Amino acid sequence: MQLSNLIKNLPPYHFADAKKKIAERKAAGVDVISLSMGDPDLPAPQVVIDRLCSTLQDPENTRYPEYRGIRALHEAIAVWFERRFGVRLVPERDILPLLGSKEGLVYAAAAVLNPGDVALIPDPYYTVYVTGSTTVRAEPYLLPLLEQNGYLPDLDSIPRDVLARARLLWLNYPNNPTAACVDRSFFEKAVAFARRHNLVIIHDMAYAEVYFDDFRPMSILQIPGAQEVAVELHSLSKTYNMAGFRVGMLVGNADLVDAVGRLKSNIDSGMFRPIQYAAIEALQLPVSWIEQRNAIYRRRRDMLVTSCNAMGLQTQKPQAGLYVWSAIPGGFTSSDFTNWLFDKTGVFITPGTNFGNAGEGYVRIAITAPDERIETALKRMKAAIES
Repeated sequence: MQLSNLIKNLPPYHFADAKKKIAERKAAGVDVISLSMGDPDLPAPQVVIDRLCSTLQDPENTRYPEYRGIRALHEAIAVWFERRFGVRLVPERDILPLLGSKEGLVYAAAAVLNPGDVALIPDPYYTVYVTGSTTVRAEPYLLPLLEQNGYLPDLDSIPRDVLARARLLWLNYPNNPTAACVDRSFFEKAVAFARRHNLVIIHDMAYAEVYFDDFRPMSILQIPGAQEVAVELHSLSKTYNMAGFRVGMLVGNADLVDAVGRLKSNIDSGMFRPIQYAAIEALQLPVSWIEQRNAIYRRRRDMLVTSCNAMGLQTQKPQAGLYVWSAIPGGFTSSDFTNWLFDKTGVFITPGTNFGNAGEGYVRIAITAPDERIETALKRMKAAIES
């Protein structure tokens, strides 16, 4: 069959490939430990499961749902957002529930970009930023995120001719894959930059609620005037261990929220209503639930950082997120190192180049496995590296 150029030019999603490799190795009898994906191993809250099950009993909930979500979910998101960030959103205007934040990234890009427009994308990046931009035939312009600059994009270095065609600036903090975080001054600069150059900001904040020590990430919408130029995406996958539920949200600029809703309603038929009720239950959980869960992640983070540094993988202690970002020994490319490690140990981690060329020399290691499996993985890694 003759397929479109879009499909011909679309590379395989690297985590789909990763799952295939892992399945093949497991089928061959290898004890694989995957520390590659931000897929929480901890269970969803029991109250969420209970609400899902109870609402399944109502036959009304198995009919087609509302295209843009039930009003109660909009209201729950608004309450959660104001409690967490101090920003008041209009439930029916500024909020759109999503079938996971991943789809929202693609739809938001499609609602902003025209063929030939430029999308400004920090590198390394979550690959959907590039896919979402190129799918509508926009041109990515990559902004290197360097360790010596705190993994912040140098907005002032963008050439004038590029800025003249730029329409969209992607941001992602806490960052995937580097785990970098930003302060208020960076967001203030980004919002001012967007206003000056007529840019839309899409801020992916999937890791907002995985934070450590005394740090709490802020929303770009806390900056005065940000809602005129920005939208932000949040995910219940990371926040409440609900990755399989596929629940996220788009919030911020009303025009863009409405545009994405219009696009979505022409493509999908909304979110299964029992899942929406389960999401409401999650959003009403106390902060203490988040803090108790984060204490588990903090313990794993500390274990990884200490052990990685001891075996020569230079690793900074992240303030937030589900990953550590480690520099690998010389003599390896990122891909060669992860393949070698997988062959030698059965431990699967992600090469930095899966997130763009600026990820060369690094690997991303997830904290989404039980403590004892992380301990076993680190022992295997240490033995292989020191052999």
